[in-house]
Amino acid sequence: MSAVCTATSTFPSSAQAARPAAVPPAVRRGAWQLAAGQATSLKAGSASILRIRQGRVWVTRDATDVWGSEDLVLAPGETLAVAAGERIVMEPWDGHGATYSWDTV
Repeated sequence: MSAVCTATSTFPSSAQAARPAAVPPAVRRGAWQLAAGQATSLKAGSASILRIRQGRVWVTRDATDVWGSEDLVLAPGETLAVAAGERIVMEPWDGHGATYSWDTV
């Protein structure tokens, strides 16, 4: 993984504590999970591809000199190219969590 995780937070939810893990172990191998209510910030050390494996995520890209910040919702199988030095923040779109992989180009 060629990224730096700069922040992770979890927002407490009473429904979250009662919910069993929605992601089977086979999906988790070679991937990272975001629990419902959890957000993470990643900064690419080199050009990378974010690939959503399960669930949907809300991704916000930092603003650049060329364009403002951008919000996207990605579903399973969708990818996002992340340039070297670019930072993204992502969190699950719904209450089920998500699984993603992060690979260098």
